[in-house]
Amino acid sequence: MAAIKDITKKALDNTYFRQVLDTGKYTQVVIMSIPKGGEIGEEVHPDTDQVLFCVAGEGKTVLDGAEEPFLKNDLVLVKAGTKHNFINTGQDDLKIITSYSPPHHPEGTIHKSKKEADKAEY
Repeated sequence: MAAIKDITKKALDNTYFRQVLDTGKYTQVVIMSIPKGGEIGEEVHPDTDQVLFCVAGEGKTVLDGAEEPFLKNDLVLVKAGTKHNFINTGQDDLKIITSYSPPHHPEGTIHKSKKEADKAEY
């Protein structure tokens, strides 16, 4: 795929926990929807940088134990090796566009829920 048209609309319409939109040799584009009270879950990607952009909702980031608000139009670069979590603290779903460099998930991955994602951890 050469272009992802209206990615903001795709992110807002997305109801899946994680959906890979496109995967290149060095980068992967993913949209996420974290439900009220939900979270990505604490994790570390030893060899992968991750950029997360908040399209809608309210949350907080936890990067190596330090908490910060994560609000609409915020962007966070999680550098490889950083322990991190993104938590929905708002009343609505937290809508995120994220990229991984290099790609982290198998091409075409869709996890409808966090539970499904946790089962598929690779």
